[in-house]
Amino acid sequence: VATTAAPENIEKIEVRGMRASMKASVNDKRFSDAVVDAVTAEDIGKFPDGDVGESLGRIPGVAVNRQFGQGQQVSIRGASSQLTSTLLNGHSVASTGWFDQQAIDRSFNYSLLPPEMVGGIQVFKSSQADIAEGGIGGTVIVKTRKPLDLDANSVFLSTKGDYGTVSEEIDPQTSGLYSWKTEDEKFGFLVAGSLDKTQYQRNGIESLLGWGEIVPTTFQQDRERTAVNAAFQYRPTDNLEFGLNLMSLQLDANNANTSIFLFPTQQGENTCLKKNAAGVCTLVEHTGKGGFAWAQTWARKASMSSDTIDLDFAYQADAYKLEGRIGKTKAEGGTDLTSNYGQSIGKPEDFAGIYDATGDVIDINIANNAFDASDFNGQLETAGWALKKQPNTDEESFATFDITIPVELGAITSFKSGISYADHDVTQTTEAAQSSNIVAKDASAYYSGTMSSGAGFTLPKPIFDNMINDAYAAIDGFTLDKSGYGTLQEKNLALYTMATFAGEGVRGNFGLRYVSTDVESDYYAFSKTGTYADGLSTDKASYNDVLPSVNIAFDLASDLILRASAAQVISRPNYADLFATSKLPGFNDGTPGNEKKVTGSVNLQPFKASQADVSLEWYFSGEGLFAATYFIKDVSSFISTREKLNQQIGIEDPNLITAGGSTCGAGIYDCWTVSENYNANGGSIDGIELQLQDSFDSGLGYSVNYTFADAS
Repeated sequence: VATTAAPENIEKIEVRGMRASMKASVNDKRFSDAVVDAVTAEDIGKFPDGDVGESLGRIPGVAVNRQFGQGQQVSIRGASSQLTSTLLNGHSVASTGWFDQQAIDRSFNYSLLPPEMVGGIQVFKSSQADIAEGGIGGTVIVKTRKPLDLDANSVFLSTKGDYGTVSEEIDPQTSGLYSWKTEDEKFGFLVAGSLDKTQYQRNGIESLLGWGEIVPTTFQQDRERTAVNAAFQYRPTDNLEFGLNLMSLQLDANNANTSIFLFPTQQGENTCLKKNAAGVCTLVEHTGKGGFAWAQTWARKASMSSDTIDLDFAYQADAYKLEGRIGKTKAEGGTDLTSNYGQSIGKPEDFAGIYDATGDVIDINIANNAFDASDFNGQLETAGWALKKQPNTDEESFATFDITIPVELGAITSFKSGISYADHDVTQTTEAAQSSNIVAKDASAYYSGTMSSGAGFTLPKPIFDNMINDAYAAIDGFTLDKSGYGTLQEKNLALYTMATFAGEGVRGNFGLRYVSTDVESDYYAFSKTGTYADGLSTDKASYNDVLPSVNIAFDLASDLILRASAAQVISRPNYADLFATSKLPGFNDGTPGNEKKVTGSVNLQPFKASQADVSLEWYFSGEGLFAATYFIKDVSSFISTREKLNQQIGIEDPNLITAGGSTCGAGIYDCWTVSENYNANGGSIDGIELQLQDSFDSGLGYSVNYTFADAS
């Protein structure tokens, strides 16, 4: 029987258990040409953490931005989370938000993605020409599983529960996966799903001492996350492969924010015992006479979803390799309905006592801090002025094609070139409700029982469904709020070429990426009378950049690597800054001198930085690693806000006509403060990363990292 010896220079990695997972992550870093860190799933469904954002926090230089109790966005090396690019299997993925108080930006919302869907994550901290532009902080590539990589008839089922000590609820999570392939491994499919339900509660104090407000608050949310992934692979020959990946992510995020507004310096008899340097009272004693409080609940029906379909192929010929991907990703989200219920609450004597805001946490020591539905001083009804909905959409069609040609030109081993194109559309909308059937009801119709709140308070617990149902019943229809409407259309073209080199003790790559962007925004412009025009206006702009990059790794010894990289990188402006929509918040409000115009602009250039780093990596065992890195980012262009005083914008304010003139001069009624975004100059980030991990023969192990970043 003839046998063939296996090549000795091939390192085989089998992921079996946490220890092997650590080894796989170490090898991703060790054998990469660029500066890369990774998190690898231990096994199907066995990601190290409860959500993907938290797992990214294991990586040096990565900080998790937690919002409402969950890892939602990530920042890399001291840069804003909006400067982190996230790719799903190498392409962008559409993402919106569910919270109407948060601006639309480009960061991916990781709370959408359950870890059971993920096989591994790579974080590129340095740039290389074949990776899509957009990450000044870095680029996160999330990889889903493929059926031909798994055994036929692989099955995974999981269920677990998390207990919340504040909500006092057990939250169930269920996930499953099935993968199958033919015996000849030419075709396979995979189906995975996940369902999570979470009842979240956050207690806090939201205060504006300058306005005399101290506000114990309770935020509650019922989250239901559904995720489905279907993947197909077809390999008709050894040289040709096709793949189809479908991903559907849905998060229902209904929420209620209940607050009690206390006015210790604004209402009744009080004595200010201490003021801060700004003259704001931070320690006050109230007698209770004339005391007053207002309780209210913002009930919001909210959700977000993201659906992606992409088709990829790879063809390996003798003299080249051709790869490509086409697809579409679309996200919808925002607030389906916002409502507000409020009324005065309690008796004046309830609020007698000491309000102390001199420390890190506000201390409220008053006669009564527990209230229920019976303490409201009147009936409640949905506030007509608050009824609205704010749906947003984010959509992109994309295509990429790459060719890799092996060569023998000295140290150069291959050339890789490619082209990518993306057509991106974003829409923000605000629709105000028209209501004529608002009915007042006893507070017991909208509150039942009590719940804990900030500062040790107990507040009435809202009945969310009753609030939303009565709000819908009061609505006759919706009218477009032109001040909250805007669209963006971006057409992004990129061309790149990259050379890979290798020699005795050295390897790496260098290349150039050319980026061209055309952007336009539709909006409703102002007429001379300060009202919005009937038809849409359009602003257009364009820009282009050439982005060089180089990555070098020196093998100082078999277990010691000196790595260096340098590149120019960009991140496109946030959508909220690009919308050309304008607002006149002080127009005809009865206060001369309050005239202001707030506007975005498509003419903003992207954030741009030159960056470099150098690191020393010691691989002292199969799972052992010590690495020290110094990095610097010189930011030449970033986006800031400025105000221009005494500007003429072609609109006369009736306030100034009544006053007879303005700061621009007597008889001048077109005089405004213009708030605008612009490209500012100068800024830098530098710092160090330290990383240490290893495992012992006993099965125990450790992983520690430290990052210091200094930004100016």
